[in-house]
Amino acid sequence: MKKDKLYLFTFLSLLVVVYICGYFSMNYLVDLSTRQFLKIQIESSKREAKEMANLISFQAQQHNDKQLIINNVQKSIEKTDTQTGFICMFDHTGKEICHPNPEKIGRMTGPDESFISSIHNSSEAGPEDFYSYLKNKTEGGGLRNFNDPERESEIIYLHPVKNTDWIVASHANIKNINKQAGDLKFYFILVYLSTGLLIVILSFFMVRLFGSRYERKLEQKNETLFNEVLNLSKLNSDLAGYKTKINAFEKIESADVSASSKKRILTYLKNEIVSLEIENIAYIYMENTITYVKDINSKVSTSSSSLEEIYNELDSNVFFRANRQFIVSIKSIDKILKYGNNQLKIEVIPKSDAAIIISKNKAAEFKAWLNRQ
Repeated sequence: MKKDKLYLFTFLSLLVVVYICGYFSMNYLVDLSTRQFLKIQIESSKREAKEMANLISFQAQQHNDKQLIINNVQKSIEKTDTQTGFICMFDHTGKEICHPNPEKIGRMTGPDESFISSIHNSSEAGPEDFYSYLKNKTEGGGLRNFNDPERESEIIYLHPVKNTDWIVASHANIKNINKQAGDLKFYFILVYLSTGLLIVILSFFMVRLFGSRYERKLEQKNETLFNEVLNLSKLNSDLAGYKTKINAFEKIESADVSASSKKRILTYLKNEIVSLEIENIAYIYMENTITYVKDINSKVSTSSSSLEEIYNELDSNVFFRANRQFIVSIKSIDKILKYGNNQLKIEVIPKSDAAIIISKNKAAEFKAWLNRQ
């Protein structure tokens, strides 16, 4: 149950992070793409208006019949595609004289009805202004907030026709451009949502895959540790049972006690000879070639015998040769701990300044000593 919650929270965290980060990056990409699209549209409209103005100017130089020129221009632009933009022409009074829609010829176009830039191109609207108008419906760079919301197109560029009083106007179909920008944003959002969801799902499964592997390894380690704890618990249990047997054995002064089993040993405390009873010995250790004997009251005395000589005189049921430096009594052993690689560490009472370590090779012998009947 806890794992399921962990995976759920991981999934939700990834989902939140991906979509929060993606939201800002997506908006930036949408704005950048829309501005680029509008820039291309404006540049294309300007180029088309300039080319048309130059062509009309050339015809005006060749012919004096203005009506013929107007008719030719009208035929060339009539019923052209007005999906994103188109070209029209009006005179200096603002009256439409050529338009793709013949019904609009003769209509007056005033500065309050559309964007009229400077003839000298000093205040042309750029893609930033156009984008601001499309997105926020606010004026910028001469682009106005028009009163007619149903208006289909707006003039975004003007170019005068030389040798005439005519002006070629480049229109932008606001509704269609806005729709294309909206479609662009929709596709961005669609791709972003699907890609983000795919990233989250793949990340979730990758986390789960690696998490499962880690959990299996952790479970194996826990199982090994559990077995080691069980072994240590058994050792400590055997230790308690063995202590009980030893105490019972000492209380029963059996007649068949081995004659070689000593009751006390001679030690030295400074210049004093001390006869120390065996049952009061906690442990014996060697340090700097000197043999020390510590009793159950923490009193330390020395012996002139080596550890090997003393151990041979002790009851092997009560004392164990832990290593080259220590002989410990069963009574002094407090805890048995795992130490290093299959080694054991013995904690004794009274506490020893040096660690009492039973090597890997001697651990089995120690366990068998505790299991003695």
